[in-house]
Amino acid sequence: MKFSELVKLLEGNGFNLVRQKGSIRYYAKSGVDKLIRVDYHGAKEVPDGTCHAILKAAGLKKGGRR
Repeated sequence: MKFSELVKLLEGNGFNLVRQKGSIRYYAKSGVDKLIRVDYHGAKEVPDGTCHAILKAAGLKKGGRR
């Protein structure tokens, strides 16, 4: 999965960009207590462990919706 695809997945599930500093983006959603941090690198592939950790923190599965 590419970083751009990961961001689309988060935004498609109700997460909104709330803060950005350089390439680091923070996403939030009502009902989720913590911010989801994504070190955005566009068309590069997200390392598997990083992708899993981000999706787990967001309460999502890799295939799509929760």
